[in-house]
Amino acid sequence: MSTESDNATAFGISGASGWLVGGALGGAIGAAAFGVLMWVLDPAIVEVAIPSIYGLEPVGLVGWGVHVVHGIGLGLVFGLLVTRDPILGILLTDVETDAVSGVGAMARIVGAGFVFGLAVWAILPLLVLPVWADAAGGGGAVGDFPTAAIESLVGHLLFGTVLGAVFAATVDLHGRSSDRPLED
Repeated sequence: MSTESDNATAFGISGASGWLVGGALGGAIGAAAFGVLMWVLDPAIVEVAIPSIYGLEPVGLVGWGVHVVHGIGLGLVFGLLVTRDPILGILLTDVETDAVSGVGAMARIVGAGFVFGLAVWAILPLLVLPVWADAAGGGGAVGDFPTAAIESLVGHLLFGTVLGAVFAATVDLHGRSSDRPLED
């Protein structure tokens, strides 16, 4: 794990605001990866459905822009969460189990991104979007948005994994961890 720490320190963004850059960058790249998957499977989701959530006309790259802005916002939430002491302490703590001790901190952050993508899928398209669509009248492309489709799940998992990987590669988290052990 010392090699991993040395590499992150050599090129990682450190300091109290490094998570902002890492979260925004990871969110944008993760949203782009998710957007490409949606574009390949059903271009109308990016072109029509996403802008219609906000009542926007599907003109040009509006759907892509909205989708990337969503990714940046979610990336900032991810960065905020994983850099707080309770979660960061869990991600960076050395454990005594063979299965987890062999996994470095960077891989744990990628795993946290995967879990974050799963949580985003469970909350936003499954819970928030149907309520939003009903409040907005539920008509048009919003009502046809594939909230529980397997493609949505895979896309959100891809988003979270890419977000975690970019975040782990760009942010030096080792300087942020506290010296307090999680166990007293």
